[in-house]
Amino acid sequence: MAGMERDERAVLAALHSIRGIGNRTLWMISQYFGSFTECWHARPDRLYSSPLSSELVQDILALKKQVEPGEYLLSILSKGIEVITWQDDMYPSALRNISNPPYVFYCQGQIEATTKPCISIVGSRRATNYGRTVARKLAEQLAGYGITVVSGLARGIDSEAHYGALVNGQTIAVLANGLNIVYPPENKRLVEQITASGLVISEFPLNTNPEQRNFPMRNRIISGLSRGTVVVEAQRKSGALITADYALEQGRDVFAVPGGIFAAGSKGTHGLIKQGAKLVESAADILEEYGLAAVRVERPAPEPAGDEGRVFLALSCDAPLTAEELVMKVNLPAPVVTYILLQLELKGLVVKLDGWRYVRLPGRETG
Repeated sequence: MAGMERDERAVLAALHSIRGIGNRTLWMISQYFGSFTECWHARPDRLYSSPLSSELVQDILALKKQVEPGEYLLSILSKGIEVITWQDDMYPSALRNISNPPYVFYCQGQIEATTKPCISIVGSRRATNYGRTVARKLAEQLAGYGITVVSGLARGIDSEAHYGALVNGQTIAVLANGLNIVYPPENKRLVEQITASGLVISEFPLNTNPEQRNFPMRNRIISGLSRGTVVVEAQRKSGALITADYALEQGRDVFAVPGGIFAAGSKGTHGLIKQGAKLVESAADILEEYGLAAVRVERPAPEPAGDEGRVFLALSCDAPLTAEELVMKVNLPAPVVTYILLQLELKGLVVKLDGWRYVRLPGRETG
């Protein structure tokens, strides 16, 4: 990887491990000392006369007695984690153009995922079934067109966006904690899947917990990597709206998915639409903004008929039913209903939620 020398990278990683040395401090060290290695080897009197606080100088002097930078860097690399810096060729070009770009970030997976067109999908952690199914379907469609879907690995909309993208392509998860911590913990398997085919990144050093103040910083990277940000469900005060604000500041596009007029989770998205965000009903609404709509034409699946049609019609987009409830509703044997649900899921017409509950995906209305 062309860019920063290994010794300089090692010292940067070691200094970044100090609590209190964040992104702005890294930029200051680079500019004031000329290099991180120069800072590491500086005499105490020079450190104390620098813009660094006395507390940080004491922490640096203490760290120098405890840590050998080369060994510290090796401990990171041995976990399959890459350390990407501003000086590296692999640093995403999209991030170079934002305010307060991360000087360094850590990643696992395929860094090449950042070189493709990226669209972020964000929204509420307390998502409705409607929001979950929309996020998953949009991500699946976008990934099918070669778009990398970016999100924040949070519960709700973010997780659904990652899962949907994995069906057809790549996704990037941007974390608000160190890469050796999985948050939320139930997404451990999802992180493994993303790492295998996409990318997991964080600007926070290892062992950083997911503190509240980290999430807005993470959000600027989600929007910064992306050509546009799609908001799927957000209340009036929502972290997803912070991501949308960053997108606007960065000159990116903002899209929003409409919802029910009485739903609290639609107030934020409807507010964005009133302010000029493009209303989104399908991936085509996003792709046409970038001249990508003709790249791939999806053929609509045949309308379900017979017993399959009865089961499909019994489902809705926002009121999930279990297989047992469907058996009673359509008056078919349980094995038949179970088989039909599997076929509808494979065709991308329904999605299975937690608790073996099923909903119809939006965009396949009948009648």
